[in-house]
This record gives sequence, C-alpha cells and structure tokens, in this order.
Amino acid sequence: QVRLVESGGGAVQAGGSLRLSCAASGFTSINSAFYENWYRQAPGKEREFVALFADGKVQYADSVAGRFTFSRDNFENTFYLQMNSLKSEDTAMYYCTTNRYCTKRCSDVWGRGIQVTVSS
Repeated sequence: QVRLVESGGGAVQAGGSLRLSCAASGFTSINSAFYENWYRQAPGKEREFVALFADGKVQYADSVAGRFTFSRDNFENTFYLQMNSLKSEDTAMYYCTTNRYCTKRCSDVWGRGIQVTVSS
C-alpha cells in the first residue's frame, strides 16, 4: 500500500521559514505521467491548492507565489515545499498528494497532513 508522510511542519513567527517534506513508501512501480501537489486547509475553511508539479512544470497559488518553492528528489522519492516569508494566513494543515507511486495500479494518494502555525 502506497503511503505518503509529511514532515517539517511546526510553529514559526511571521517572516520565518519552514520546509515541508512528503516521503513515499510502499510502492512497487512508478507512474511516468504523474503529478505532485500540495494543498492546505485552515480551520473553518475549505481545502485550497498551494502548488502543483506536472509535465515538468510547477504552478503556485497566487497567495504563495514568490514565497513558496516546490522541489523534488527522485532518488529519495520525496518532494518538498520550501515556505519563506510566512504569514499568519499561511496557518493551516498542509497535505501532499500524488499519483506517482503505484502498486497494482497508480491512484491518487494523500498524506495525513501536517500542521503549520504562523504567529504574528
């Protein structure tokens, strides 16, 4: 069973930085046509898109563009979200999701999420 585990969250003051990681395990093959996403959900709000990697390109939500950077490491089967210049409105549970890692089939898998808290 494919598993994604987020790490690197925590509490930071406004203007600070955090680097989230999303590590995959439990897979037996790799999907060559894949995406890797970060989403977040703040208390009382709907889940929102943060960043997407697909077809060799990265897209960001307007609210994080210029502050957050997506990166990935195929060798480590991990992708990352570097978050700089954090704001209180970035406080949320952050989730990673991808269809890159497969067992009998390749399907969308989500991590359990990790909390990021930014204090002003």
